[in-house]
Amino acid sequence: MGFDSVVARLLLLGGTREAVELARLLAGDPTIKTTYSLAGRTRQPVSVPVGVRTGGFGGAEGLESYLRETGTGLVVDATHPYADVISAHAAAACERTAVPRLVLHRPPWTRQSGDRWIEVPDAASAAVALPGLGKRALLTVGSQELAPYIKVEGVAFVVRAVEPPPIALDGTRFEVVLDRGPFDYDAERSLLESRGIDVVVSKNSGGTAAKAKLEAARALGLPVVMIARPPPPSGERVETVAAARAWVEAHVRKR
Repeated sequence: MGFDSVVARLLLLGGTREAVELARLLAGDPTIKTTYSLAGRTRQPVSVPVGVRTGGFGGAEGLESYLRETGTGLVVDATHPYADVISAHAAAACERTAVPRLVLHRPPWTRQSGDRWIEVPDAASAAVALPGLGKRALLTVGSQELAPYIKVEGVAFVVRAVEPPPIALDGTRFEVVLDRGPFDYDAERSLLESRGIDVVVSKNSGGTAAKAKLEAARALGLPVVMIARPPPPSGERVETVAAARAWVEAHVRKR
């Protein structure tokens, strides 16, 4: 494979399992030079067989400069559904540079029969709701957004995250479990039962990697405080890796 075979340079904004899968699918295509971009919050990200860029761009203006300077001709935004800031920056930068952009946005989970969801708009609302729902909560909101729960009274927490929290937590009230999905039903039910969990707090991330906790909570009759997603990014969107790959390949053929 020679450098001259490259037809398009693609910036893949990652951080999700779907982004990793797409990067792996595109890695063998000699016509596409893919750069996988990560914010840099995770110390040990999942490896991908393409070039990796770590760190921010410096807002929409910085991303615009990056696209121009690197000759990037396509952008796929496969960031987490709650990464609304980088998605907004990508939308603005691509509009200014006329670079085609696709959002790979997995669908949210939906309430099933037997679910006891308490849907709230944000983390602050989730923290307010907790004292009336349980005494021991499983927090699955990531390691970066724990501050609203520190002052919640009468509730102890099991925090599950990929990385250690960046803030100090009271060890008598917070137990940290470091783990990375996907998680299966049996393991999730065992976690809930062994830790005495009586309420679950989750973002509505969608996908399959963390869905089993909802199935286990449903089976045990536990309430789930479900934090709503921000509005989806503007622009063309697909929900599957296969559709995103087809979009990329179609744009490459046009060149």
